Amino acid sequence: MLRVCVSKALKTFTLDAEFASDSGVTALFGRSGSGKTTLVNTIAGLLRPERGAIEINGECLFDSARGIDVPVARRRVGYVFQDARLFPHLTVRGNLRYGYDLAQPDARYVKFEQVVELLGLSDLLERRPANLSGGEKQRVAIGRALLASPRVLLMDEPLAALDTMRKDEILQYIERLHEEISVPIVYVSHATEEIIRLADVVVVMGKGRVVASGSVSDVMGRPELRVPTGRFEGGAVIDARVVAHDLRYDLATLEFAGGRLTVPGMDALVGERVRLRIRARDVSLALTAPTDISMLNVISAKVTAVNCEEGASANVCLDAGGTRLVARITRFSVDRLRLEPGRHVYALVKAVSLDRRAQGA
Repeated sequence: MLRVCVSKALKTFTLDAEFASDSGVTALFGRSGSGKTTLVNTIAGLLRPERGAIEINGECLFDSARGIDVPVARRRVGYVFQDARLFPHLTVRGNLRYGYDLAQPDARYVKFEQVVELLGLSDLLERRPANLSGGEKQRVAIGRALLASPRVLLMDEPLAALDTMRKDEILQYIERLHEEISVPIVYVSHATEEIIRLADVVVVMGKGRVVASGSVSDVMGRPELRVPTGRFEGGAVIDARVVAHDLRYDLATLEFAGGRLTVPGMDALVGERVRLRIRARDVSLALTAPTDISMLNVISAKVTAVNCEEGASANVCLDAGGTRLVARITRFSVDRLRLEPGRHVYALVKAVSLDRRAQGA
């Protein structure tokens, strides 16, 4: 359990944030300058709040009322920055050993060999940082932080400096880390696809404050968060399971509470759980089940709410077998189809709109 309630006046804004999370990966999400890194630095002890409290698994790291401020070296917090910040004079082995030696022997919960295998570092151990790619450097940085056996692992935009291929590579390693070693992770990012793929809980930051928090499916489907998050757009996050692959057409069939979806380019195995995002603008609506159309996904649903905005657009909230969907259509279409709560509709989703950028797995 991570509990944070801190306040500090800065030059550009006042940090006044509070959240609690008992999930594996807590994501701090928001546009640049929203206070994400500042908040992480208070958890690490690099920035001292003026008031408030920070607690990890029942142990108090900071409490202004009681005069508690545990020094950085004793907080047992691992920190992975945007740039790897490896020691250039040490080999990969030396960098990893540095993290391992920071932990007290009786506090260690991971082994050196375990982390090397988990992050695929065995062939890199004798290299120096100057001879590593950006993705390799970040894997070493993650391993060094993890080998310190931290109470919590802080990751501040760890993929920001990497290209798309390297980002996907590191995301796979972070997923393995989350699954195989139960260390709590606070993950900072302004990239929607990273949040959807990794996070269990999302904390949305705006101007130094928490503007929303909750599960990924709840928070990442709220269209009103476009303002504090910048380019983020409304939609729905769906947890599903791969049930079949069509190798001829490179399509996969996913099963979720509301039915089935066909998506392209899915490299997950049959039986594997995946998460994907359906953007509201990629959902069309029909009153009757269409035939002879190119769209592969036709989902039976019921209208739960219609939210009309200023201008031409409206957001239609849907319930598909307990799964929440959102369709962004024109107000004209809302009136023409006489859409209102309780009305049965069919949600139409193009398979090609569910590409790798929209998927969370």
